[in-house]
Amino acid sequence: MRDQLFHFEPDGTTTLQAQLRRMLVDAILEGQIPAGSALPSCRKMALTLNVARNTVALAYQDLVEEGFLVARQRSGYFVAPDILSGRAPGTPAREGYTGAKEAPSGVDWADRFRVHPSRQHNIVKPRNWQDYPYPFIYGQVDPGQFPIAAWRDCSRQALGRGAVKEWSRDLFTDDDPHLVEQIRTRLLPRRGVRVDNDEILVTVGAQQALYLIASLLMDAGTRVGIEDPGYVDARNIFSLRGATVTPLAIDREGVVVDERLAQCDYVYVTPSHQFPTTATMSLARRRALLQAAEANDIVLVEDDYESEINHQGAPSPALKSLDRHGRVIFVASLSKSLAPGLRLGYMVGPAPFIREARALRRLMLRHPPANNQRTVALFLADGHHDALLRRLSQIYKERWKAMGDALTRHMPECRWQQSQGGTAYWVEGPAGLDARALEAAAARQGILIERGDWHFQAEDAPRRFFRLGFSSIPLDKIEPGIKLLGEILRRQMA
Repeated sequence: MRDQLFHFEPDGTTTLQAQLRRMLVDAILEGQIPAGSALPSCRKMALTLNVARNTVALAYQDLVEEGFLVARQRSGYFVAPDILSGRAPGTPAREGYTGAKEAPSGVDWADRFRVHPSRQHNIVKPRNWQDYPYPFIYGQVDPGQFPIAAWRDCSRQALGRGAVKEWSRDLFTDDDPHLVEQIRTRLLPRRGVRVDNDEILVTVGAQQALYLIASLLMDAGTRVGIEDPGYVDARNIFSLRGATVTPLAIDREGVVVDERLAQCDYVYVTPSHQFPTTATMSLARRRALLQAAEANDIVLVEDDYESEINHQGAPSPALKSLDRHGRVIFVASLSKSLAPGLRLGYMVGPAPFIREARALRRLMLRHPPANNQRTVALFLADGHHDALLRRLSQIYKERWKAMGDALTRHMPECRWQQSQGGTAYWVEGPAGLDARALEAAAARQGILIERGDWHFQAEDAPRRFFRLGFSSIPLDKIEPGIKLLGEILRRQMA
């Protein structure tokens, strides 16, 4: 066999043994190494790849145990002769069909779509944001703060024989009971919320919770109020169901309680730290909102956004904790404290609603991956999440103060609201600023910011607003990044 078939560049994300194993599996399954073929000896493969001989021997033995290779005494290792049995033979591409990028001309997909999610306006963020020197990007986390050792320990516990026996079976409509218990006894009491197990549903992030809510409760005749500016994904989810979305004004205390609420069947709010302005709804405003909901027969959807990140003052109680009439559906996520990629959240509501949401979730994906649920349950039970929140609160408070100081020094022509918590600043630029142009110019200088017009409902949204996140940028990069951004802004305005 040609030696050049065996080559890889160590990527640093996994062991050399795992990389070698993956390379061989790919080559075998793709037919590059025919069934029955001999592999190079451990010594020769080690020399070819410049790795230790033991690394190769362990990878070969692993593949023998899994049936990819067979070991013959004094002869070496060979690809299992029946490794490709049971696989359908490849077929030549049909003439005129180019696969996923272009559908056959016989199907008019454009005419068949009943909704077009791809046409909605959505926030666009570069996937390589970690490559930028100054990533003032919102909604991401600093990988250096992730508790790797604690997470690895909980993962090992979740992979114990007894634990695997529990979570590997199909849970059908259920959630991991250990996670539900931790949500009920550890997470919700922090927000003043006390409920029973049948009022909790685990979701694939807050996004799925909002989608379930919209699917169950909204249609073309539904009127939904949403903060303006507000969470664009929530607005898009509700609009996709055909609901009429009514923009609701906000001020320094959150959503304004006025006559516009009477036009709504549902109202979506982010009272902990308003999205995107970070305004915290006052206790008086929360009570007024609940009273208006009762008077006008409104159901409130509370997105408990970043409630765990508080920099000054005492945390405000959740709307759900003040609800005495079952009018609040509570949505939360672990994305901001753990990692967005984990995609794990939960919602709390009256038992009849959660029962229907559970039944609908079953039709979508039955339940979120049970192994992840168990790992998170152990992470919560062992106190790692509480320790992480304490550490993040200190780190984010330092960054929050550093950014406020830097904005004061280097961008005095801008205005911003001194938030009570959260992981971003909502900035209003000077009159005439186009934050879209500023975003593009800043990106060329290695600075990522988020223009603000995405968050307004009107097509002629104001363009002078932008958002600066600090959850994913190191403390020592904040001031030089803000200083450079101020210089770019002044050039834009010249």
